[in-house]
Amino acid sequence: MKKMPDNVIFRQRFKIKGGDFINGGDASIRIGDILKEVGIDPDIILRVTVAAYEAEMNVVIYAQRGTMDFCITNDKVLIKVEDEGRGIEDIELAMQDGYSTASEEIREMGFGAGMGLPNIKENADAFNISSQVGKGTKLEIIINLPDKK
Repeated sequence: MKKMPDNVIFRQRFKIKGGDFINGGDASIRIGDILKEVGIDPDIILRVTVAAYEAEMNVVIYAQRGTMDFCITNDKVLIKVEDEGRGIEDIELAMQDGYSTASEEIREMGFGAGMGLPNIKENADAFNISSQVGKGTKLEIIINLPDKK
């Protein structure tokens, strides 16, 4: 995965704690607030916050801890998520709508429907994922900003 770009307008790192359903979603809410403050188009905000929320909740559900690096540049929003968790055995399978390894307890809480990664990919202009079983998962999500004329 590439390093963060040099033409950064705003950057923030969020720490995510696995199993913390009380605070799960806080980073994506904050990201939406920041995008509103800098005047980003509401359609872009929706795409970014959906992708960020899905990525954040995957850390809460499946990992011990993780970080979400959020960056706005002149031409894109970049989100990088790295977690320390069990990793994904079969990424291609995990990308299929409805595929989930969530426990029954997680499903009873209303999570684990198997739409997280597909929703991230659908809302991203570019999406990269890598994972190592027993170590964790890394995501890179890019959403392009329209040219300002």
